[in-house]
Amino acid sequence: MQQPLAFRMRPRTLDEVVGQQHLVGSGKIIRRMVEARMLSSMILYGPPGTGKTSIASAIAGSTNYAFRMLNAATDTKKDLQIVAEEAKMSGTVILLLDEVHRLDKTKQDFLLPHLESGRIIMIGATTENPYITINPAIRSRTQIFEVKPLSEEDIQKAIHEALIDKERGLGNFDVALEEKALLHLSRATNGDLRSALNGLELAVKSTPENEQKKIVLSLKIIEECVQRKAMTHDKNGDAHYDVISAFQKSIRGSDVDAALHYLARLVEAGDLPIICRRLMVVAYEDIGLGNPAAAARTVTAVQAAEKLGFPEARIPLATVVIDLCLSPKSNSGIVAIDAALSDIREGKAGDVPDHLRDSHYSGAKELNRGIGYQYPHNFDNAWVDQQYLPNKIKNASYYQPIDTGKYEQALHQQYSRIKEWKKGRNGKK
Repeated sequence: MQQPLAFRMRPRTLDEVVGQQHLVGSGKIIRRMVEARMLSSMILYGPPGTGKTSIASAIAGSTNYAFRMLNAATDTKKDLQIVAEEAKMSGTVILLLDEVHRLDKTKQDFLLPHLESGRIIMIGATTENPYITINPAIRSRTQIFEVKPLSEEDIQKAIHEALIDKERGLGNFDVALEEKALLHLSRATNGDLRSALNGLELAVKSTPENEQKKIVLSLKIIEECVQRKAMTHDKNGDAHYDVISAFQKSIRGSDVDAALHYLARLVEAGDLPIICRRLMVVAYEDIGLGNPAAAARTVTAVQAAEKLGFPEARIPLATVVIDLCLSPKSNSGIVAIDAALSDIREGKAGDVPDHLRDSHYSGAKELNRGIGYQYPHNFDNAWVDQQYLPNKIKNASYYQPIDTGKYEQALHQQYSRIKEWKKGRNGKK
């Protein structure tokens, strides 16, 4: 039986790896390790289908070391022993150990001395955060690298390669992939190249030729093969981004029903990363100090959604969308930082006042660093009469409170009190 397209198209060298240029690009860490032939065991973590196995395969192909694949959850200690014996007989073996976070103590204890000796170079693959899920004994003997979701451009490049490769890909088929179908295939799989390539292969091999002996892959065919409906895209994909824009603006406008509608369209399109990113932005840009607890709940909901994946992810997402819609709104945070940035970009900065400068080094006193600084906690209300801004902008004011929620109302009251204290100070002078 022929192996899946995604398996056949695995890179044979680092130059064939799609994406992950922060690791395998020219001058980057994994490429440097391979070129110097100074490989060490590593853990690659990131979402499914983003290239963890591909990088391991490419490392083996670039170094000509033997390459073996095992699964920490399903393969046994005996399987590890076979790999270790091969390493003793023939030299270094690169072992891709999938689901490395599920390595039990017995297998771990067997593996550790072989990692120490360098006979086995383990490349552990996991979708879980290794700093939380992997035993410190393994972590201390490996380098940890994050593998990131592939961009639409990365996936489209891989699709084109698969369509023209006659040896490993689909180059022996006369395929016409419509532009909208290509766009949907590269988006609907959420950076998962494995899903994109396997969906492409299903589409090619299940679609009959037309009268011109050509296999034409339409948007409808791709939708069926990846089991994701496309939102209606125009030529430039503008409708996709229109929905995202409408999603944020509906939450900002406190329209629960509209926000849930646009959320449902994004869920149906499978755009979990976009939904999560947009919700995080909304929570801090549009709700902000109006309801800081809702922003914290958004972070928790996003983490739950990413952990669950679809379809269950829709539940925490819907919950937090309703929460954000009905929360008091405040954009004072983004307005304040943008005002401060505007001053910086216009050259309005100036020197840090001497009494605020770092004084924790020899000679600081001679330079008048830190002299005269007053510790606010030694004074009533933890406030003392001293200047913090540089002279050039000492009267600048960036934060403009918005009284739409109880929390920011309290902040406003304190802000006003401090301003009154400053006025009293200035009046005395």
